[in-house]
Amino acid sequence: AVYQRRVRASHPTVFHCRPSHRRRMPNSEDVPDYFQMGPGTLKIPNTLYKENRKRVCDALISANTPRGSVMFFQGGAQLQQYDTDRDIEFQQESYFMWLFGVMESDFYGAVDVDTAQSILFMPRLPSSYAVWMGALKTPEYFKKRYGVDNVYYTDEIMTILGQLRPSALLIMSGVNSDSKSEFTVPSFEGMDSFKIDTSTLYNIIAECRVIKSDEEMKVMRYSSQVSCEAHREVMKLMRPGRMEYEGEATFKHYTYMKGGMRFTGYTCICASGENAAVLHYGHAGEPNDKRVNDGDMLLFDMGAEYAGYTADITVSFPASGKFTESQKFVYNTCLKANKAVQKAMRPGISWPDMHRLAERVIVEEFLKQGLLVNGTVDQLLDAHMGAIFMPHGLGHFIGLDVHDVGGYVNAPERIDEPGIRYLRTTRTLEKGMVITVEPGVYFGDALLDNAYANPDQAKYMNNTMIEPYRGTGGVRIEDVVAVTEDGSELLSHDLPRTVEEIEAFMAER
Repeated sequence: AVYQRRVRASHPTVFHCRPSHRRRMPNSEDVPDYFQMGPGTLKIPNTLYKENRKRVCDALISANTPRGSVMFFQGGAQLQQYDTDRDIEFQQESYFMWLFGVMESDFYGAVDVDTAQSILFMPRLPSSYAVWMGALKTPEYFKKRYGVDNVYYTDEIMTILGQLRPSALLIMSGVNSDSKSEFTVPSFEGMDSFKIDTSTLYNIIAECRVIKSDEEMKVMRYSSQVSCEAHREVMKLMRPGRMEYEGEATFKHYTYMKGGMRFTGYTCICASGENAAVLHYGHAGEPNDKRVNDGDMLLFDMGAEYAGYTADITVSFPASGKFTESQKFVYNTCLKANKAVQKAMRPGISWPDMHRLAERVIVEEFLKQGLLVNGTVDQLLDAHMGAIFMPHGLGHFIGLDVHDVGGYVNAPERIDEPGIRYLRTTRTLEKGMVITVEPGVYFGDALLDNAYANPDQAKYMNNTMIEPYRGTGGVRIEDVVAVTEDGSELLSHDLPRTVEEIEAFMAER
């Protein structure tokens, strides 16, 4: 095996880096050069990740990164649960997954910026591993499996990088704008002998991840399609007397059995009745454990992931299968906001403007219905009345993370106003972005009580009309939408969405 690094020059210099020991070449027919969970599931070629690496290299070259630079990455590590020997089910770190598609833990990777040639470093496992975890795979296996130029062992990192003689090692370092957590900086023994650049890479790769390639779009469509099918199965199942967690169980079963999707992209939210006003219901303290009552609205927010790429879809529907008039009003208000945003989406549109559009639709409908009074739409918006009923941001980037990266890379500052301050990006839409559209209308006690206690808001609230909605929860309608050249593409399209469609669908249960 030979790794060649050619610098950008008319007469390239070639470095030969030879491994320290012989390796057995497996039967090439036994090694797939793609990812696929099983028959009927999506096949993802390794070229998806090769293209991602090339995109980063091109972006770095355009940013005048010094010649001879090498990117270096550390994949996710296998962790145990607290002080036990129980392995936590492993999922790859998202940046490493985006670059290499590696499913296994404890790998490292390097990419030559000038040539986009790639190296993986695999852990050297003891022979006893085969007894517990299966046959030891060779570097040749992983070379074909992941479509990289060379594979070595992690105990060879210092030797191989030393032979490459990089002008700088580009290392990831930054803070996630959603979690506020710092990225774990890669490390290896002898790393301080190289010139390290921690300032260049993070934002450039985050920006590349914002714009999905054609191959990535295929995976996003698949995740959304299977998740939609699973939501339909859940809608068929749910009725008064069922437990909320039965919806979660059905969703997970369908997406894994039919789609090969082992993981969901986030904790499933299966809320009924008043629980639907709790934005992130379903956590350990509220584990989808309420019995569904007749008259409840259900709000089910679930998305499955395939090769890390996740969907994020919310459906709202009546447990009985028939909307009451008040439920119909709330649902149609939310749906109207959702459709207004999708219709307006196209490159060049500000995402904060889309959030404000959704709020405007909600306030207009509340004013028509008499829940809000004594003011014009603009006066109500100036008083932040929309944020009482939609207290979260309109939507977020989505991809290998459910709240995908890049929301505040090359973006205006976060807007510090009620509701919109939780918007996960303030960017202008571009072709290739994939983003959720998720307006919501809720009647939560805390927000209603705060509004009544605020004279600047209370004067617009008709408590006679609002109070009957208290305790009913809320509605969220969430779709996965891609920005196209002249508009948008709805990825989560295979769902009953109008009142009439939902009632007809549920009548067939």
